[in-house]
Amino acid sequence: MLSSNGSCEIDVWPFLQNLASDVISRAAFGSSYEEGIRIFELQKEQLKLTMEVITKIYIPGWRFLPTPINRRMKKIDRLIKASLKDIINKKEKALKAGETSKDDLLGILLESNHKEIEEHGNKKNIGMSLEDVIDECKLFYFAGQETTSVLLVWTMVLLSKHSYWQERAREEVLQVFGTQKPHLDGLNRLKIVSMILYEVLRLYPPVLGLTRSTDKDMKLGEITLPEGVHIFMPIVFVHHDFGLWGDDAKRFNPERFSEGIFKATNGKASFFPFGWGPRICIGQNFSLMEAKLALSLILQHFSFELSPSYAHAPMAMATLHPQHGAHIILRKVKI
Repeated sequence: MLSSNGSCEIDVWPFLQNLASDVISRAAFGSSYEEGIRIFELQKEQLKLTMEVITKIYIPGWRFLPTPINRRMKKIDRLIKASLKDIINKKEKALKAGETSKDDLLGILLESNHKEIEEHGNKKNIGMSLEDVIDECKLFYFAGQETTSVLLVWTMVLLSKHSYWQERAREEVLQVFGTQKPHLDGLNRLKIVSMILYEVLRLYPPVLGLTRSTDKDMKLGEITLPEGVHIFMPIVFVHHDFGLWGDDAKRFNPERFSEGIFKATNGKASFFPFGWGPRICIGQNFSLMEAKLALSLILQHFSFELSPSYAHAPMAMATLHPQHGAHIILRKVKI
């Protein structure tokens, strides 16, 4: 796509979505993006319809009426389940045939589930049902694709605006990898890239808030919370709080993470883009490793800046999307 002068202008957002989709499809299911593309497209449509419903006036019982949106959402759900059943059935057959399936998450999940059921003699309520496995797969697909692609797109936007940090990150990547393909050992040594990703997650957390509920009476600081209370934790507000982060809370400053997260937060739970505590996202390390890998490859090959056509409009769509895409000018790096 590069012109004769080694540059081009593209909307990087759909490319990053496709990349993250392919990665989670291969890692979680051992299949290529082509096999899962229908699921991703259906989930994106379902998310769009869900947001459309949420923004309308709520009428009790409305979701049970056969409106065009409700009928389409139910059909999408059936299509997603059918596609996932096909993938699961293939894995089940491979397991029964004694074929190895420990190279992807679904294979490990099914093998573990079979062992648990066999150990307990096929008792009721032991192991996961097919519906349980399908629900887990839907979560793998959606969360695994959404969070990482969102992290990458805002990273490219911010590094396009802050060329100093883009250059520092590129220097580090070239120092660690040169022109070779990035490897795991080197990814763990990328201090500046890690600082940048943390700061992007602080300013533009993929998920804007988390909900939790109390299963018993408890005390949180000076607040007494009775059993059954629903709590909303607004991640984006906490991450932008001047009292927690200082006068530059709304500015891009990766330097604040130069000595790690604990030092940056003064030991407070004020940075939780992947949640916190025992229910922290199990995909956190996977997502950060994928982001470091993708960013390293991009920095090795391109410098980039925002296009004049770029319009900054973060939009909440379950995760924080760039409403009008991310139009960026890429230039081939000469090494």
